[in-house]
Amino acid sequence: MHPGASWSTADVEAGLRYGLEQHDIEVIRYRLDTRLDGAKRSLYAEWRKARKQNPEIVRPSTPDMVYRASVPILEKALRHQVNLVLIVSAMLVHPDIIILLKRAGLRVAVLFTESPYDHEQEMAVARIVDGCWTNERTVVEAFRAVNPNTGYLPHAWHPGRHYVGEAVSEDVPQHDVVFVGSGFSERIAWFNAIDWSGIDLGLYGTWKGFGLKRALRDSIRAEQINNVLASAIYRRAKIGLNLYRSSKGWGRNAPQISHAESLSPRAYELAACGSFHLSAYRAEVPEVFGDLVPTFTTPAEAERLIRHWLADDVGRARIAAQLPACVAESSWVARATHVIGDVQALLAQPARSAA
Repeated sequence: MHPGASWSTADVEAGLRYGLEQHDIEVIRYRLDTRLDGAKRSLYAEWRKARKQNPEIVRPSTPDMVYRASVPILEKALRHQVNLVLIVSAMLVHPDIIILLKRAGLRVAVLFTESPYDHEQEMAVARIVDGCWTNERTVVEAFRAVNPNTGYLPHAWHPGRHYVGEAVSEDVPQHDVVFVGSGFSERIAWFNAIDWSGIDLGLYGTWKGFGLKRALRDSIRAEQINNVLASAIYRRAKIGLNLYRSSKGWGRNAPQISHAESLSPRAYELAACGSFHLSAYRAEVPEVFGDLVPTFTTPAEAERLIRHWLADDVGRARIAAQLPACVAESSWVARATHVIGDVQALLAQPARSAA
């Protein structure tokens, strides 16, 4: 089951689906993103029509749209007699649908992709499914307290999208430093704190209107790009950046997480592309990459690293050549073997109640 979002979590779904199919698993895809769009349009059309007879009728809500978009998974899963309904993310799936799937006798598992940012919402879903995986290792035990069939599934890279050795078209933008991601408040503050003079910075993602300094606004190149273009941009850039968010949501006053240790998808993707990059510190960075990915904890440290490595073409090339080997066993094909093993164990157990 597709996560419903068009970016980021959708890349996780595409990667996991690719990995499972490489192991000859039959995957029946449920496109929640297109279903959400259709549910919104149909509900509003019905509401506008109903208002002509009843002006007081309540406008459709987001839960209404989510429910309508989610409910056909029941018919699809039963029609294909699937062994398992595997939901990616589940943040845009109505929980009633999971309960109905369980009542119909179907097994349901979720790959949580937003740990620890949406921890409370994910924990609520974990209680009612047969099994789950989380992308953040520090919350595994908390999940196991409510669902013993919990595993740690780190993020990964897509072999069809992230690779080295192919010439990149001259049409692909080339930057000194590039970052692909969203403009959370802590990232805005981080970019604003650095002197970017003399550096060609490329920012991709949602940044407009979020408080970037005027001098940085020209660095915004595109709001949305797909993974294929992102990997090409990574391969052409001198330095890639990997910044971890701490905000649980948007805005300056959004609550912050206290701790996280696991790598983001960006970390695996940059390395698989053979792209030299710098990273904000997280515990898994040196565990996976050793000293091949220099880390920083402050903007001042990052600025020193950026200017140092921009001046060292030979050093960057030497390190970049070693990065793919660090993540060679971390593709979605490899992750899928973990998922398949866990699913086999799950299917051998009695179903968990969704009560």
